[in-house]
Amino acid sequence: MGEFFNPEKGIWVWLSTMVDVFGLSIFWACLCLPVVTIGPATAALYYTVVKCVRGREGGAFGYFFRSFLQNFKVGLLAGLIAIPLALLLFGGHYIVRWYGTRLGGGAYVLYVAYYFALILPAGVLCWLFPLLGRFDYRVGGLFRMAFQLTAAHLPSTVVVVLLTAQTAVFCIEEWWPVVFMPVIAMLLVSLFFEKIFQQHSPEPPPEQEEDSNG
Repeated sequence: MGEFFNPEKGIWVWLSTMVDVFGLSIFWACLCLPVVTIGPATAALYYTVVKCVRGREGGAFGYFFRSFLQNFKVGLLAGLIAIPLALLLFGGHYIVRWYGTRLGGGAYVLYVAYYFALILPAGVLCWLFPLLGRFDYRVGGLFRMAFQLTAAHLPSTVVVVLLTAQTAVFCIEEWWPVVFMPVIAMLLVSLFFEKIFQQHSPEPPPEQEEDSNG
């Protein structure tokens, strides 16, 4: 019976994880509502998912808000660059797809070429804020490193871009997944990114390091 009431074992660990998944997803969605705060909110979400959901550390909400405040300035500035770029890429994709699917022939070939060309800029956008959540960068260095990692780890980048795009579409078409999908998607992204981050940094993985971002 004592094991049942142990907060570090069994059902309590599961319940605590569920609270973190739903709570962090909802907090992230709320902080993204002003749009310009998507950057620091995403950086904080990635950091907290790695630290608390993967690393099994407590205090997830404290980690999240501390990381959000710490990365707010750089994340805001990076977001002001990244958000218009993302809208431009999405708008271009929509237009090219519309013509490609209706006109066929050369227009469809152009659509396919544009689709593959999106991988590089979309990959940079996917790398940006996880990088900010895990390391200290200025805006210029953040974009430069994101571009370098996109080019150096293209297979992982392609998977993450597709995963991110499908998650975004799922949450836009059906509003209810937003209460858990942000954390689930970030957890899946971290399976690719953390291995790469450890290759480019001498620091230990988040589940073993002292809290340096909080």
